[in-house]
Amino acid sequence: MKVFINKVIPEIGLKLLDEAGIAYTVWKEKPILDRGQAIQFCKGHDAFLSVGQAGLDADFFKECKHLKVVALHSVGFDGVDIKAATENGIPVGNTPNVLNKATAETALLLMLTVARKALYLHEKIKKGEWGPSQPTQDLGFDLAGKTLGIVGLGRIGAELAKIVTQSWGMKILYHNRSTNALAEKELGAKKVSMDELLAQSDVVSVHTALTPETKGMFGMEQFKKMKPTAIFINTSRGAVHKEDELTEALRQHIIWGAGLDVTNPEPMSKDNPLLEMENAVVFPHIGSATKETRDKMSRCAVENIIAGLKGEPLPYPVNPEVQQGN
Repeated sequence: MKVFINKVIPEIGLKLLDEAGIAYTVWKEKPILDRGQAIQFCKGHDAFLSVGQAGLDADFFKECKHLKVVALHSVGFDGVDIKAATENGIPVGNTPNVLNKATAETALLLMLTVARKALYLHEKIKKGEWGPSQPTQDLGFDLAGKTLGIVGLGRIGAELAKIVTQSWGMKILYHNRSTNALAEKELGAKKVSMDELLAQSDVVSVHTALTPETKGMFGMEQFKKMKPTAIFINTSRGAVHKEDELTEALRQHIIWGAGLDVTNPEPMSKDNPLLEMENAVVFPHIGSATKETRDKMSRCAVENIIAGLKGEPLPYPVNPEVQQGN
């Protein structure tokens, strides 16, 4: 049995493959493989461990229907045609729950960085513009006691809510399809309509999956419903917000600031106007970028590979309805 891995993963995952006696090929070169190249590699292997490979569409799964398992080195699977994988009898696995804390910390970092204009002020130092202190110059604002509105209060959103309520006494509003009874009981979170959340929140943080319903859900219409002193945070998927309308909302000071760990497309162009704005902060999708989290992701992905090659149910399946071992 042979596994193709399209990028270098943490050593812990490779060690598990070695211990299981499973051979593997790792693509270590640049540039990143395109869809056609990935298909050709997969045709010579029995399993595919995908680290953000583009083009896992219906044609991919038709071309690679021999694969016994596809393991994603990620939680999200919006870029994968799961229906096509299922129709071709290919089990797909992901890495759920391992990056909740790391992503919540990234959202928190964005909140703090935007609220205190930290990157903008850092750039002023680099430009030699650190002059005498002025009492009314370059002021940010406190987060303590403010209201955080969370769109998608799942595991990541709940981790963020826990941090800010316990540390800063922030009030939590949330908008979900379902009620998060545990967060309401332990954190005092209050479920509200989207309009109410936008109107009352000092910070709006998005933690939804990317679906047809959530794609483009934050645009000028939503930003105009927010406080002019509010911050917009997105650590979910770049396509959840309309970037051109967010840029305009910041330029017109319709909202106070924005912090993004995700953009559309990724990578963002170096000429994107958001990168030059005083009230915007952009990170290069670092939500899971800690050694501890990436090690856990690598372990989960390889555990899915090993189970799939043995014909056993995946420990972290995306499409559990696929009959394992076929």
